[in-house]
Amino acid sequence: MSQLETAMGMTIAVFDQYARTDGNRQTLSKAELKSLLEKELPNFLASGKDKNAIDKVFKNLDENGDSQVDFKEFVIFVAALTCCCHKYFEQNAAK
Repeated sequence: MSQLETAMGMTIAVFDQYARTDGNRQTLSKAELKSLLEKELPNFLASGKDKNAIDKVFKNLDENGDSQVDFKEFVIFVAALTCCCHKYFEQNAAK
């Protein structure tokens, strides 16, 4: 598989790994999202000092207000975070 295909597969695998813990494999609960962020994106949380960061992230991701984060909502988050990282690295490379 290409690098992009591998990355896509890993995104799906990570979502599935955490979504299955409460029995609903289609969505992430707030607890599942917290676990995913703590284990898969530890630097994302460590850099912030906001104690309510996970609540805010969850609220923003839960686009349809069903108190669950589905795969589409998760992928939008990953894509947005990736865009921010790309912009950050571009700006630092230019210095």
